[in-house]
Amino acid sequence: MVRYDFKTEFFKALAHPLRIRILDELRAGQLNVGQLRERLGVEQSTLSQQLAVLRTRGLVQTQRNGSTIHYQVADPAIWRLLDSALEIFNNQLVNVRSVLEDLRRGG
Repeated sequence: MVRYDFKTEFFKALAHPLRIRILDELRAGQLNVGQLRERLGVEQSTLSQQLAVLRTRGLVQTQRNGSTIHYQVADPAIWRLLDSALEIFNNQLVNVRSVLEDLRRGG
């Protein structure tokens, strides 16, 4: 049962578009809040809330460098999951396109 609870909480942490965008930005390496805010074009308070969720769930880690806190992904395996989700999304788009083309051709 513990692993199902973990999976549930894990996917809840990914259930916000901004959190996924944050993780995607961190693919290139660690970034501080200012860099993330600039790249994502969001308010600092909104970004901080979403980073707190990712940090609490163990998806990102912090490293302090003087007064600056840098964020990085805690486990690079997250990229495989996000890439798989994108692949599933693309497959569904192909299926939808196919259905639409069939409808356009009359059946």
